[in-house]
Amino acid sequence: MGKSLSPAAVERYRRDGYHFPVRAITAEQAREYRAQLEAWEAGNGPLEGIHRHKAHMLFTWLDELVRTPAILDAVEDVIGPNILCWSSSFFIKEARTEDYVSWHQDATYWGLSEPDVVTAWVAFTESSAKNGNMRVIPGSHKTQVPHVDTFAEHNLLSRGQEVAVRVDETQAVDIALQPGEASLHHVLIFHYSGPNRSDDRRIGFAIRYIPTYIRQVAGPHDSVTLVRGADTYGHFDPEPRPTRDFDPAMVALHKEISDRQAKILFRGTRNTGF
Repeated sequence: MGKSLSPAAVERYRRDGYHFPVRAITAEQAREYRAQLEAWEAGNGPLEGIHRHKAHMLFTWLDELVRTPAILDAVEDVIGPNILCWSSSFFIKEARTEDYVSWHQDATYWGLSEPDVVTAWVAFTESSAKNGNMRVIPGSHKTQVPHVDTFAEHNLLSRGQEVAVRVDETQAVDIALQPGEASLHHVLIFHYSGPNRSDDRRIGFAIRYIPTYIRQVAGPHDSVTLVRGADTYGHFDPEPRPTRDFDPAMVALHKEISDRQAKILFRGTRNTGF
């Protein structure tokens, strides 16, 4: 048995490229995290652009979340005990809006040496068919396929990227989650989510975990947060933990790191940032 997942669950993840649900935090904790986000937004405006990216460097409560034992136990069962948080992103769809995520594979522009990467997508709110839950194509994580960049207006992805192959949506599985639940998905799985047709926000926080042996092989030198085990490879610069929300020194460091990572994610285009 693994720390969290059964051997059968790990085998299904390796075969299908996803696993859900994982009870990451309690429903009450999910509500508290949402309240923390919305309290900040009430005083500062909607969390947008660069601040949705690597937000665990800006908020102490998100730094806590990326280190949550229940999440890391499941991730460890998939990628091993030495774990880095390479990145994180808010995926927020406002009520009754057209924002969506096109069919894509995460690995396409990340510039990492191996596809041994898992995303833990944590639901702060319910994620359902009505509000645009994630959908995946089982088994589509076996091969990297070509993509095209659309930079479409309502596409939440950095480049509006989408797969340049036909997707058989009759095979799609809905990843429906309750507040506090998470899903795990492989960096190469085809996934998509539609618009939010409900009367409430849909808030998800995607945490990208990698084993310590992975390297950045495209663009400038990158940085990570060690969240479990030990990093004996040193392929990345270590990131400090925030001691208070939006500490000015961390905000400046976060911008420097995000600008550097944008050069990786947007290489080959005229875009230079989030």
